Parts: sequence; C-alpha cells; structure tokens
Amino acid sequence: MLERLRSPWSDRRAELSLGAVSLLIGFAVVAMVVFVTIQAWPTFSHNGLSWLGSGGKLEEQISAMQETSVHPPASAYHLRAWPLIWGTILTAGVAVVLGLAIAVLSSIFIVELAPTRLRRIAIPVIRLLASVPSVVYGLIGILVLVPFVGNHVISPAEKTSVQDTVLLTGKSLGVAIVILTVMITPIMIALICEALASVPNAWREGAIALGVNPVRAILAVTVRAARPAIVAAAVLATARALGEAIMISMVDGGRDFAPRLSDGITFLFEPLRTLASAIVDYHDGIGAPALKSTLYAFALLMLLSAFALSVGGYLIKLPMRKYQVRG
Repeated sequence: MLERLRSPWSDRRAELSLGAVSLLIGFAVVAMVVFVTIQAWPTFSHNGLSWLGSGGKLEEQISAMQETSVHPPASAYHLRAWPLIWGTILTAGVAVVLGLAIAVLSSIFIVELAPTRLRRIAIPVIRLLASVPSVVYGLIGILVLVPFVGNHVISPAEKTSVQDTVLLTGKSLGVAIVILTVMITPIMIALICEALASVPNAWREGAIALGVNPVRAILAVTVRAARPAIVAAAVLATARALGEAIMISMVDGGRDFAPRLSDGITFLFEPLRTLASAIVDYHDGIGAPALKSTLYAFALLMLLSAFALSVGGYLIKLPMRKYQVRG
C-alpha cells in the first residue's frame, strides 16, 4: 500500500485529481454566493435598488430593524446605505491609488536601482509586512495615530465648523486611508517586484544601446512589460481594501456618516463606516431578521464588487497580452 502511494502519479491521474479539486473550489464559491443571495433577498425585494441611495438617517433605520419581531413588516426593511457605500469608495479608492503609486516606484527602485545587498533584505521584509494581521495595524492606529490626529492635527476651528453635524475625535477617514494604504502597499510591491524581475535584462539593455536614457528605458520597456502584473496587483489590493473590516472598524469612528467634500480638508477628519466594518459593528443584532438580511445584502454587494473587479482587470489586461512576460 505504501509503495503504491509513493509511486509517481500518471498524467491522467494528476489531471483528474486537480480537476476535481478545481471543481470543488468552484462549487464552494458558487454555493456561497447563492447562499448569501438567498439570505439578502428580503432586503432587495422590499427596497429594490433604492437601498443603494441616500435618504434618512442610517443609524435610526438600523435601530428600527433591531427592534422588530421575528416576523417583521415590510417597513422594517427600509434602508438607504449610501453613507456606507460612499465610505467604502473613499477609503478603498484613495488607499489603492496612493498605494499603487508608491508600489510602482518602490518596485522599480528595488529591482532596477537598489544595490544587491539592499534588494536581498528589502524583498523578505516586504513579504513579511504583507502578512501582518490587520488587527495589528488597527491597534497601532487606535493607540498612536488616532490620538495624534485628534490632539495635534485637527484644529479647534475645524472641530467647531462641523460640531452641529459630527464630532471630530481623530477616528476618521484620513486615519483609515493611511493605515489601509500601509496594509495593501506591501502586497502590490511583492507582486510587481516579481513581474519586473522576470523581464529579460536584454530588453532594457537593447533600448539603452539604441540611445535611450536608462531611466526612460526602465519605464518604456520594463514597466511596460510588467503592466499586466501591475493591474493584477491593483485588483488584488482593491479586493483586500474593500473587504477589510476589523482594522477599519477600530479607526473609522463608527458613524453612519458620509464625509462631505464640501467641508474642504476637514472631510478627511470626519468619521465614517464602511460596508465591511458595518457587518462587524452590527453583527450582535443579527437575530433580528430584517437586520440579518441587510448584513447579508452588504456582503453580497462586496462579493459583486470583487467579481466586477476581477472581470474589469481581465478586460484591461487583454490589450496588454503582447507585452506580458512569464518567468
């Protein structure tokens, strides 16, 4: 029996085994989406797509859901989730844009310009940072960054300007963006470094031999060839940012409030709540059917967003296939 297990697998056996595992994973994903959709359906059936818009106070709507009975009336499902959607777009979108710019520049330096000894140290450290649990970042944020912003960055005039609407304490959009950027940037750097390193040196050297400036050659040849990996890194980081819950819930202020661009720079210091952090913050009331369906609706929206990101990334990479390099 042991000799049979140790004997090499035939190509046919390996193909069937890997195919079965792939089908099992695919079935699990589809089953999860179907289950979440069924649980979220009451919210969609009572609100339609209007629940994605604005109107009323979201905290009061959630509170009304928690106070309903086991068989809630249709009115209990009333919800307008725009503040959560807007908060998610702001935190994830700004963090990904900042992180992508930092990741591309850092990767170019590490792979093309840094000394060999520094490169050997930097890459393992970056991979280590990418694996740090999010709660660690949240702990640093709430103990260090939030007090610093609340006591030294937000001025009394800024606190007074919005005191009739919201209280500025340091837990804010800006803090969430900073920490989320720090979280997702190492992931993008690790992926982009691998792609840049796989580009043949002869390509860049050929451009330099033709008289192209070395830095220009890196941007026009190496980075251009690695564009599919850069897109993939951005998609992966965006999905991570959309689904981040624990860290965001620790530093976002826990308010169903949509930061207002009309407030100027002050909007960076305004509290908010994202879709993922709302699931964490309101999970204690999941015994109420209306709230349970609503939380599943939040989860379904994030699943659909991740799917849209994957499809969008694939479509963006299609014209870049001729530049793609496989290591």
